[in-house]
Amino acid sequence: MPTVAKGDAMRGLAVFISDIRNCKSKEAEQKRINKELANIRSKFKGDKTLDGYSKKKYVCKLLFIFLLGHDIDFGHMEAVNLLSSNKYTEKQIGYLFISVLVNTESELIRLIIQAIKNDLFTRNPVHICLALQCIANIGSKEMAEALAPEIPKLIVSGETLDAVKQSACLCLLRLFRTSPETVPSGEWTQRVGHLLNDQHLGVVTSATSLIHTLAQKTPEDFRQCVQLAISRLSRIVTSSYTDLQDYTYYFVPAPWLSVKLLRLLQVYPPPEDPAMRGRLNECLETILNKAQEPPKSKKVQHSNAKNAVLFEAINLIIHHDTEPTLLVRACNQLGQFLQHRETNLRYLALESMCLLASSEFSHEAVKKHMDTVITALKTERDVSVRQRAVDLLYGMCDKSNAEEIVAEMLSYLETADYSIREEMVLKVAILAEKYPVDYTWYVDTILNLIRIAGDYVSDEVWYRVIQIVINRDDVQGYAAKVVFEALQAPACHENMVKVGGYILGEFGNLIAGDQRSSPMVQFQLLHSKYHLCSAPTRGLLLSTYIKFINLFPEIKGQLQDVLRNNNNLQNADAELQQRAIEYLQLSTVASQDVLATVLEEMPPFPERESSILAKLKKKKPNVSDIEVKEGKKSSNPPTLNNSAANTPEATPASAPVPVMAAAPAPAPVQSASDDLLGLSAGPAAAAVPVTNNFAAPAAPAGGGGGLLVDVFDTPPAQNNVSSALAPQAEDNFFNMAGETAPSGDASATELDGRSQYFDISCCRLSLTDLK
Repeated sequence: MPTVAKGDAMRGLAVFISDIRNCKSKEAEQKRINKELANIRSKFKGDKTLDGYSKKKYVCKLLFIFLLGHDIDFGHMEAVNLLSSNKYTEKQIGYLFISVLVNTESELIRLIIQAIKNDLFTRNPVHICLALQCIANIGSKEMAEALAPEIPKLIVSGETLDAVKQSACLCLLRLFRTSPETVPSGEWTQRVGHLLNDQHLGVVTSATSLIHTLAQKTPEDFRQCVQLAISRLSRIVTSSYTDLQDYTYYFVPAPWLSVKLLRLLQVYPPPEDPAMRGRLNECLETILNKAQEPPKSKKVQHSNAKNAVLFEAINLIIHHDTEPTLLVRACNQLGQFLQHRETNLRYLALESMCLLASSEFSHEAVKKHMDTVITALKTERDVSVRQRAVDLLYGMCDKSNAEEIVAEMLSYLETADYSIREEMVLKVAILAEKYPVDYTWYVDTILNLIRIAGDYVSDEVWYRVIQIVINRDDVQGYAAKVVFEALQAPACHENMVKVGGYILGEFGNLIAGDQRSSPMVQFQLLHSKYHLCSAPTRGLLLSTYIKFINLFPEIKGQLQDVLRNNNNLQNADAELQQRAIEYLQLSTVASQDVLATVLEEMPPFPERESSILAKLKKKKPNVSDIEVKEGKKSSNPPTLNNSAANTPEATPASAPVPVMAAAPAPAPVQSASDDLLGLSAGPAAAAVPVTNNFAAPAAPAGGGGGLLVDVFDTPPAQNNVSSALAPQAEDNFFNMAGETAPSGDASATELDGRSQYFDISCCRLSLTDLK
């Protein structure tokens, strides 16, 4: 940069700044500024032409006043005039004023662009650098469209000085980030890669930043840069800190350039050339080896620079995921940081180990640090570090340690920060479903989860446990028993009531033989929670009561009394009122055979992806997918399914294992109740679908309260219902209910879809089953 001549010092500016500093009050300062503004305005509007020095001085004063927080509404044209000066100090002040005070929509922007073009075409490198810095500072779209084609010429020109190349690379990077479409592609993209081999490390550093950003958009245009980047990285890593004196930072040679090169290599897959791959691996091994060496300085700057290169190298090792030795060494190095006194290092180590946990080569090495991670989860003061510890436990979990990890996460959940509880609940639910010790353990885990953090248990979690219980005959009795015991707690969360009402309504008969859980005891236990629940949960409990009428005829009178209660029949909530009326009518008019048919047990749910995992991915898109990790391993974990053929022993190692494979529903058996509703004349029709979670459809105008009322308001002998339930029964039902029939690919991951028969009315009129 040119030196400032002694005569260029602005004495008037120094006096003005001194006066401002000596003001005793805000009013005095404002008075002095107003006086100066009036003086400057008169000078600019005067008849006498100002020389360059005076313009520079007054523009500097305006700039200083603006930096004090005052608005400046004049002087812009004088600043633009300074751009045409050949003196460095005057041109510098003009560019400084424009960069700070001129906005992108100013009327002067075209004059400024023309002045910048004139400077870009000069042979004075100082003027070119000033122009490039102004372009980068303003970075408007109009400026990018006008000047972006000229900047690459400066980058690849052999006559351009190193300082200009640095400024040109960073200027073009700024324009690309602001308006990517304005940066032209062409021959220069092939030539800019050779800057990585430049002797000046400042040029290499600037060019690497530019190439990395451009390669993320069009990687094929810069693929030749991989070899050059590896070559340059090798020279930096193997050099001593004395070899790069100007770019050594606290005994670490060129740390910023090393980090940028490592990030550039992460844009591409591992090099196919064995020689280049071997050279890159040598670089990474050298970086890992240097991390083990005693520090050359005790200052924090040395460790920061050294660790920055180390963590970026580990990220590259994880990105390639092809070298088992490097992955295990990286894991061991990160394990040493887990107990480091520096919080930032512990955080970064946990974050990187989360990525290592998803690799088949390093997963076992990560598991060795499980105890340390659990200790960090319990003792860390920083909530962000505890969050990363939860993520790592989730990532390292497999069938060998699932029980211990889930137990630790449940234990911590009782005192966990409110900000991470919902995510922890989802992860515990996914792990319990993915790696069940047995199905009774899965049920216990989910119920314990509801007990500990019921407010954070989303509908997807308790939907899922019900789906699995219904699909597993061997766990239904146990689920009914444990949920009955859970409901006996003095303080019971509403989600527990939902699960209890659903499971007891389906399988309460399996535990009714014990006097301690007799039908009346089950009913009284559920009904004691009724007045404490919200309207949707009360609707579910009413559905449970109509199920009880079918399961336990001996308590039919008590259940009908509840349905007949004015609080239900005249409830302000239309949904509860409709359910109470329809269920009471159903229990009164229908025979026991009809009840048994209409209120039959839920069929198995079809195979589907876990909705809990889908919700976790939506909540945290970068969460590591357990399915991907499991696909790389040789052994498959047990899955929640209803088919013996899909157990781990029966499933081939190469076959993908679904989260839950439901067995097909059994073929309907011809029985005496086939024609109870007069349906034998029509062909088999699709099952009557249901509506959403707890809300039944509004009654159609002029026609009863819904399908059940239509069925039972008319004597069975008239068979009027057959028209609604014949070949297009599904469409007819939706037309009656004012709903749109769901498409064939509708999501079936929740109980409020077409398969949630029980929750809407518990009356799944399946013509296939009745046939």
